Amino acid sequence: MEENNYPDNNKEQIVKAKKNLVYLLMFSVTMMFAGFSSAYIVSMGDSFWLKVPLPPAFWVSTVVIGISSISMIIAVMMAKKGNTVGQKVFVTLTLLLGISFAYFQFKGYGQLMDNGIHAANNHIIVTDGKYGDYFEIKKGDDYIEVNGNDYLLKGKKLSGAALKELQDFVRPLNVYELKAPFGLQNYGKPYTILFKSEPLTYNGKELIQPSGEPLPLLDKDRLFFLARNICDGRGDFFVRGEMGKDFHVYYKGKELQYENRELQLNGRKLEGYLQLKAMESADTASSYLYIISFLHLLHVIITVLFVLSVVIRSFTGVITKDNSIQLETTAIFWHFLGALWLYLLLFLLFIH
Repeated sequence: MEENNYPDNNKEQIVKAKKNLVYLLMFSVTMMFAGFSSAYIVSMGDSFWLKVPLPPAFWVSTVVIGISSISMIIAVMMAKKGNTVGQKVFVTLTLLLGISFAYFQFKGYGQLMDNGIHAANNHIIVTDGKYGDYFEIKKGDDYIEVNGNDYLLKGKKLSGAALKELQDFVRPLNVYELKAPFGLQNYGKPYTILFKSEPLTYNGKELIQPSGEPLPLLDKDRLFFLARNICDGRGDFFVRGEMGKDFHVYYKGKELQYENRELQLNGRKLEGYLQLKAMESADTASSYLYIISFLHLLHVIITVLFVLSVVIRSFTGVITKDNSIQLETTAIFWHFLGALWLYLLLFLLFIH
């Protein structure tokens, strides 16, 4: 039985009840995100915290959801005026914009991952396969050095063809099967690998220590991670770019500096236990970024399905001037999600 078949007094009660359900849902969602916001702030209080710029696609999605909110307002106005053509046009536009919002959100996640920012399993500082801990590389008689995420030769940053040459050399080392032969090409011409400051030789299958023993499996594992870091453009940090410029690291709300491959606070080297703590610290900030934004996106995707239902019912003549409660309640929640995203964006902008 459709809503407009109810007596007027029952109709008003039904409309009020449906709107109250929407308000209750909005309150529940608000409390959930308030909890995540509080947890975010508490978590960053006594931890090493990575702060990165929001991906450009997130800004595009913000514009998209803002326009969609305007189109939904117009769709409701058209419905109340009995303009069925205008109602159909603008509710369909809202649906397309909602889908576009989801698209740009996923595109934003791709941009984050391209910059080395992942939802889980990452640390702020590279630990496995960190250059210089066990292995170094020489090109001819010159050592390759690391400063942040830059690989240097004779003090100059390797980039373009020079960096690709190094990556191509170590790529055969990036083999998951630890017992497989390395398959290095032209070893020693010009690159040589040093293990604990001692040069390794290569017999066509294995890297050999000065003692004549093959490289142990544990150290082959470390070499694998080193090769993967070089191929992925990582040096000392998982996130790509330059610390202090492209990303920032904080401890207890104070921004850290980075010099000689060590973290510093106000120009002074952090104490040893804090250096160790930094190396062991997970990138919790990025995990929160993904969780908070994806939970919002999930609500948007579910609501888009309701908007799709409204579109179908508009085109089939079910939603009319006298029977528009589904459109109105969907619009209320849609505006709420738009306002919620604006809050989350500003929260992440100024806190993250």
